[in-house]
Amino acid sequence: GLEEGAKNQFSTFSNFITTINQKKEGIGNRSSPTQLVIPNIKNGRDLPPLCLDVRQKQRMSMDALPQELKAPSPPEPPLPIRTKTVKDFQDDMEKSKASGDWKAVHNFYSTTFDSFLEINAAFKKDTNSPFNTIEDSGIDAKFVNVVYDALLNTPQDVQKSVLKGIINGLLQEWTGPRTKDDLRAYCILLQNPQFSNTSTYVIYAHLLRQIAALTEADHHFLVHWSKKISQKRFKQVVDRLLQFISLRLFPAKPEEFPPMVKCTWWIPSATKVLALFNAANSLISPPIISYTDFYNSTLDHIDLMEEYHNWQCYGNSHRFSFCQYPFIISIAAKKVIIQRDSEQQMISIARQSLVDKVSRRQKPDMNMLFLNVKVRRTHLVSDSLDELARKKADLKKKLKVTFVGEAGLDMGGLTKEWFLLLIRQIFHPDYGMFTYHKDSQCHWFSSFKCDNYSEFRLVGALMGLAVYNSITLDIRFPPCCYKKLLSPPIVPCDHNTLVGICGVTLDDLFQIMPELAHGLSELLSYEGNVEEDFYSTFQVFQEEFGVIKSYNLKPNGDKIPVTNQNRKEYVQLYVDFLLNKSIYKQFAAFYYGFHSVCASYALLLLRPEEVEILVCGSPELDMSALQRSTQYEGYQKTDLTIRYFWDVVLEFSLDLQKKLLHFATGSDRVPVGGMADLNFKISKSETSTNWLPVAHTCFNQLCLPPYKNKKELKQKLIIGISNAEGFGLE
Repeated sequence: GLEEGAKNQFSTFSNFITTINQKKEGIGNRSSPTQLVIPNIKNGRDLPPLCLDVRQKQRMSMDALPQELKAPSPPEPPLPIRTKTVKDFQDDMEKSKASGDWKAVHNFYSTTFDSFLEINAAFKKDTNSPFNTIEDSGIDAKFVNVVYDALLNTPQDVQKSVLKGIINGLLQEWTGPRTKDDLRAYCILLQNPQFSNTSTYVIYAHLLRQIAALTEADHHFLVHWSKKISQKRFKQVVDRLLQFISLRLFPAKPEEFPPMVKCTWWIPSATKVLALFNAANSLISPPIISYTDFYNSTLDHIDLMEEYHNWQCYGNSHRFSFCQYPFIISIAAKKVIIQRDSEQQMISIARQSLVDKVSRRQKPDMNMLFLNVKVRRTHLVSDSLDELARKKADLKKKLKVTFVGEAGLDMGGLTKEWFLLLIRQIFHPDYGMFTYHKDSQCHWFSSFKCDNYSEFRLVGALMGLAVYNSITLDIRFPPCCYKKLLSPPIVPCDHNTLVGICGVTLDDLFQIMPELAHGLSELLSYEGNVEEDFYSTFQVFQEEFGVIKSYNLKPNGDKIPVTNQNRKEYVQLYVDFLLNKSIYKQFAAFYYGFHSVCASYALLLLRPEEVEILVCGSPELDMSALQRSTQYEGYQKTDLTIRYFWDVVLEFSLDLQKKLLHFATGSDRVPVGGMADLNFKISKSETSTNWLPVAHTCFNQLCLPPYKNKKELKQKLIIGISNAEGFGLE
């Protein structure tokens, strides 16, 4: 960063806020759109497209904005003429390094960053062109990158001159709407690497405040311009903003910053600017960086439930809450919110049951505090369906399972076994509810029509119960399923409102039926005459119980040929038919089943990918982490057999590691909390070493005989995990 002396460089900057206040006093009551001295960000304009308002009960994003927001465009003031090129600048840098004379470089930096006009004069690709569309910011990105990359390698006085210039730009008095040149300057200043240093945070905070207070139309431009930034620079800006928020929340040296009471607007401003980059990231497919790169794990250590309750009570009004910007909250933190919200609902429901019982002068029964499910193994699905249908009012109580005719208390193992057996039976191809697609290795809803869709509701309720009771399920649904499950995330009050319908694309179909999607993709790119060569209409056919049935994709579709002109419409309607319309009743039942258990405003915080992780766990395996958290029974971690075991497992391919995890736990995915949350145990099996390892998936337990050597252990383990279909139940 700014190396030695960085802390002292603010001998004049440390009074920055005081300077700004004095400046304001000097201009009296004149309006100042910069809002630098307003002590609370709430006076800036709210940004409803960028954050969530729980009271509106809907998701909002920048995608909803029109392609161009019409706003009055103020005239651009004339720019100074600056002719320095990238090569000229690089030559100056080389000469300065060789000679030790930094005068030319110092002059360039102090002039360039002295005002927003000078920033544009230096970095605008063509000073005579307005560049007033969202498509092109007009910024010479290469020149900006070269100048910033060189900045941290210049002497301290050069770096200080840049910061002084930025202060001058921020102190400029605004007499009307921001010009596109102003927005360009903000876009360039956000990429300044000096803002990684905490000694610059006072200046950085005021830059962020001005950007956060811009109009929605100006934000629209910044979002679209930001998506053109290179991946490396984009991530640097995001990381810088996340670090700023973390260090303001938990400063390593509190004396470096103004007191929190005087800068309560720092974190809201930074979070709003971060929301612009999140919106930009979501506009591109694939995104510039992963959605997980916006997580701030520091928030895992704050009072999340207070944040959640503030959001529920105040929505998007005057009180800031991180829940308004859920992209910044990690999946681990969201799981904590959902679990605690679930626990509070469980306690509330159980307490109400107890009060009702006492008010009727009946003797309380401890069983009334739980959702007690009693099933016969021979009638697993029908009994489960009956129990859950009969006990709708108890779905939000703690789940306990009993298998009829079997002794045993449910301490978690029976519940997990119930889930495993039920899911396996329901998803079996012979059962007919779901179709397994080998190419994509996932299940999808059968489009067969039937009189009763209650079993789909059961599957939805099972998924909800799994999330509610922190059980990881071995379910293979495509990402599209979870997108539909959050459409909408809160069950609508009007039962006539369609649910489970979302915008679907050919990419969604590729994840389920890649061969069909490839064929449709070929149709879109076909260069010949589509109508004559394909001879298709807007009618599709499906086989149902051996009978071929036809469906029109639009009215009179059987009479409308598919042509070069309308083939895009045909493909879109076909994809919508397959993923939405043909399975609407099945998915609607599934949707209502899930939300009958998981109805919570906390679902508004989740992305579809995060719902999948909560239900099925994460596919990212870290076997070293599993080794560190494993418990032993009958073995010590230093025993030869255990050392052989981990040597073998850590050398396994990813496929074999997944098989081992599936063998021992019933799923090849990891809970949200990581490997430690598995509570994996290796027990000594007092049997012959000729035996294969045995697993108790209900308890995440592996029973391992004391094999004599590494080769024998590896051979037996691979045989065991590769041939582990079925349960040996006694």
